[in-house]
Amino acid sequence: MHTPGSSTAGYALLLIVQVVFIIVFGFCTDYAKELLPVKNETARANLPSEPEGGNLRKYPHFQDIHVMIFAGFAFLMTFLKRYGFSASGLNLLVASLVVQWAIIMRGCYEMEDGIIPISLQNLIGADIAAAAVLISMGALLGRTTPIQLLIMGIVEIAIFAGNEYLQLELVKAADVGGSITVHAFGAYFGLAVSFMLRPKKDQARAGPLEGSSYSSDISAMIGTIFLWIFWPSFNSALVDGADQERAIINTYLSLAGATVATFVLSALVSHEHKLDMVHVQNSTLAGGVAVGSICNLLIHPFGALIVGVLAGVISVLGYRFLTPAILSNLRIADTCGVHNLHGMPAVLSAIFSAIYASFASVETYGSSLATIFPAMQNPNATSAAGEMEHLEYVIGGYGRSGAKQGAFQLMAIGLTMVIAIVGGLVTGLILKSPSVRQLEEHELHKDDAFWETPSEESTNTTTTNESASH
Repeated sequence: MHTPGSSTAGYALLLIVQVVFIIVFGFCTDYAKELLPVKNETARANLPSEPEGGNLRKYPHFQDIHVMIFAGFAFLMTFLKRYGFSASGLNLLVASLVVQWAIIMRGCYEMEDGIIPISLQNLIGADIAAAAVLISMGALLGRTTPIQLLIMGIVEIAIFAGNEYLQLELVKAADVGGSITVHAFGAYFGLAVSFMLRPKKDQARAGPLEGSSYSSDISAMIGTIFLWIFWPSFNSALVDGADQERAIINTYLSLAGATVATFVLSALVSHEHKLDMVHVQNSTLAGGVAVGSICNLLIHPFGALIVGVLAGVISVLGYRFLTPAILSNLRIADTCGVHNLHGMPAVLSAIFSAIYASFASVETYGSSLATIFPAMQNPNATSAAGEMEHLEYVIGGYGRSGAKQGAFQLMAIGLTMVIAIVGGLVTGLILKSPSVRQLEEHELHKDDAFWETPSEESTNTTTTNESASH
């Protein structure tokens, strides 16, 4: 039985974690070199060259992604009628904790002389990493305690950082929008955790509070609109120039295509052939996920629209048929339907990335080919000074053909899913251990287990008084 002390101990542990983060930041991090005062001309000459405006030109993208993480995801998850405090409040807490941890864990792969350099680019990467945890949180929404979510976030970020380095730096997969490393990882990690925490056979059904109300659905729709508007920034933040502009255009068109397809298919497959708010809140965003791995490629505007339409169709069908089947047959609860919004569209994006990579060539992309697909560059290339270029190690070596790069794109999504599922299963074992408190059945999808909430009686009285005054 839950006792107040169990929550107090958990939050005390959270405070200890924050103190540890402060110590780590104190000894192991510093501003990037270009952010420190230049003391002499020799030091100035050794600074890396930066485009005009430096990293500050990325601030609008950082701002947009920040809104997505702390407002978009928060409001999107407020659709449960009695879980609004937790959906928005815990989103803020979890994201605030994991962005600090993400800076540390991702920084371990970028250390300079034992110090993690911190710049605006690191903050963008940390926000993007936090998105993976919030996606996983969506699968478990209403079924875990705050401390379970925080434990999951700590473990997940550590695995996420390793997988991100593997896929982007060693496999050299093209994934500027994070469909493979963020969306697929977060979705399948969360589903694996949900599998480990799955209910008993007689409880494998939607709970009495696992539904929405008129006002909670409107609140969630605000989150959808935030995410829809800012998704082009999410997909384009890590590239520059023409690549960035293509990413913005392709994401915008894919989202538009997914939205139209969502409304049409929702009316076709829903009960009484009416629009379903669940589809509108989620499947309209599937185009942003599905175009993520290919958003900077030459997929052309009509290609972006096709990808978006396919993503919308797959997502709506997933919500209508697949999610109930997974719950009844596998007992995997997916409260927000992250498999339909993030999982399947991310796999679709990886498949398209393999197809487009197979046709990539110097004739098509010119000098930008080596930027978009680094492993396709000539390993014997020389610099403008006639010196051999120093190339970092990559799995499979450089000089890949288009077909080989396509195979590595599929390898990246396969490895990511395996790592996410195994990591999620292990994390689920930790969360269901006897030392970690779990929610009882009557506490599912309810705020009042951990929040001071207005009683229904006082709420009804207030509403009555307001009505009388009018």
